[in-house]
Amino acid sequence: MKNFARSTTLGLALLAVSAQAEELRLSHQWSTADVRHEVAQIVADEVAAADVDLEIKIFPSKSLFKPREQYRPLSRGQLDMTVFPLSYAGGQQPSFNLTLMPGLVKNHNHAARLSQSPFMEALEEKMAEDDVMVLVHGYLAGGFVGKDKCITNPSDVEGLQTRAAGKSFEQMLVGAGASITSMASSEIYSAMQTGVLDAANTSSSSFVSYRIFEQVACYTPASDIALWFLYQPLLMNKSKFESLSDEQQAALLAAAEKAEAYYLEQAKLQDAKSVEVFSAAGVEIAEMTAEDFQDWQTLAQETSYATFVAEVPGGQQLLDLALAVE
Repeated sequence: MKNFARSTTLGLALLAVSAQAEELRLSHQWSTADVRHEVAQIVADEVAAADVDLEIKIFPSKSLFKPREQYRPLSRGQLDMTVFPLSYAGGQQPSFNLTLMPGLVKNHNHAARLSQSPFMEALEEKMAEDDVMVLVHGYLAGGFVGKDKCITNPSDVEGLQTRAAGKSFEQMLVGAGASITSMASSEIYSAMQTGVLDAANTSSSSFVSYRIFEQVACYTPASDIALWFLYQPLLMNKSKFESLSDEQQAALLAAAEKAEAYYLEQAKLQDAKSVEVFSAAGVEIAEMTAEDFQDWQTLAQETSYATFVAEVPGGQQLLDLALAVE
């Protein structure tokens, strides 16, 4: 009887220990239907399946922190993980503004090579200064819409009232002769409808989710050549990762590898889906040529790139590292 009592007590103690699995908090701004949430969920599910006493609790839809206010608590250890557009933290680390720079990324395969390049290593060194590390690399692409005409070349935006995603894109479009009206992507529809905007630039997924195909004549999507790419990785507090056991770290890294492959696949599919949706709505689909891309990049070098180099210490070296990736 005593042995039974002793074994029961030991069993309960072991259950109590296993029930106290370490919990990581992951925050992001998107809905649970978004690909970025799916990426986070893959990591959480894979870690749970690894059975290493580690649980990831996801807080979607900006329910824990406001979209642009996640990097600082992450760096301070007040948040464990986040899926985050790195350019949002450009105020803390100006070099991060290169992750939303026109003409720096040509297509998704090029984006994947950038993620494994000395350029990304240099950015990761900057993140490490803030006690932040990358678990999952990922870029999403976007394109242009025109209310009355197609936008493929810088000459197409001259004189147009345009919305751009990001300061560097605004600088480039002003250089092309466009006027800028800043607004959230959720406001593009009504601005097109009321004549406030002639053209706009945002992500493929936003073009579809905000039904912008109902207000435009032409869509220039991200395809083999695209101008707009935004780096949106899954980040983790570096000290928190290093505090985990070897088994827990291995489970996180294995989960991240699976999630990263899914992220790349889905990013390509989102672009293709947007073309289907716009085509079905009767919108003309335009293609940006290699010559168009070169014209945009030349303009970016004179505007956005020049401003970045002038404002960011070591900016030229970082830009050169990015441009060196074929």
